[in-house]
Amino acid sequence: MLKQQTITEAIKTVGIGLHSGNRSNLFLKPAPMNSGITFVRIDQEPQIQIPAKAEYVSDTRLASVLQIGDSRISTVEHLLSACAGLGIDNLLVEIDGEEIPIMDGSAASFLFLIQSAGLSTQNAARKFIKIKKVIEVSDGDKLARLEPHFGFKLDFTIDFNHPALDKTGQRCVIDFDETTYVKEIGRARTFGFAHEVEALREIGLARGGSLDNAIVLDEHRILNNEELRYEDEFVRHKILDAIGDLYLAGHAIIGAYVAEKSGHALNNLLLRKLFADPEAYEIVSFDHMSDAPLAFQVATEETN
Repeated sequence: MLKQQTITEAIKTVGIGLHSGNRSNLFLKPAPMNSGITFVRIDQEPQIQIPAKAEYVSDTRLASVLQIGDSRISTVEHLLSACAGLGIDNLLVEIDGEEIPIMDGSAASFLFLIQSAGLSTQNAARKFIKIKKVIEVSDGDKLARLEPHFGFKLDFTIDFNHPALDKTGQRCVIDFDETTYVKEIGRARTFGFAHEVEALREIGLARGGSLDNAIVLDEHRILNNEELRYEDEFVRHKILDAIGDLYLAGHAIIGAYVAEKSGHALNNLLLRKLFADPEAYEIVSFDHMSDAPLAFQVATEETN
């Protein structure tokens, strides 16, 4: 049986939020089987558990924000992306602030935290959302689509007219039957443009952004004094974001994701449209590891 996983022991980190600029403590704790991933603001009363599900996304401006009532937790996508990459089904995430720390701008720190805490197999079948028909959303020249595919594959295209980005690949296809999240995606950092920073800060965003947690570009070049971690790190980070956004489905997706210039808003609309059509998907489990898509066999073997 392909079984659910949580972490073995609780672990803590601290950092600042990319958009708020505020410091917060983050605690990852084991969670019972079939409980999913839930977030809790421990600095508020009452302490409300917010499931990591698309229906609770309240804001998608440069981040995915979960909210129930006045309890709001921002920038959850990098942590969720790491959970998806390591096959974490059940996790309690406690935080004493509004925003998940940005760390180095990638999922690498969260991968390290989860692996340091250890992974524990639970005695319950892992559940997957299997795509049965094409679901697509668009906004002008932007689109996001889910297609039937026995595995997990992502095909992402960005389109930035910038000298530094023109030198890198602006399309990336990752098939997790052939590689792993930790190797190909986890270290890709977020990026932004220096000329946009002031405008973003005026609306309460990017207040914690720096060269330590993002790739920053001026009109001509990359300002960071280090090389890119991947030749096409920009588009790989967009894939990292998409994997986190798609994990808000509540389970890993068996299917193919295709996107052109998509972002958090379209990704959330895509999941909402998927769940609005019961004929578009089914929940499946696998009694034998060998029956599961190779993509998830590889992920399980890598983490055990």
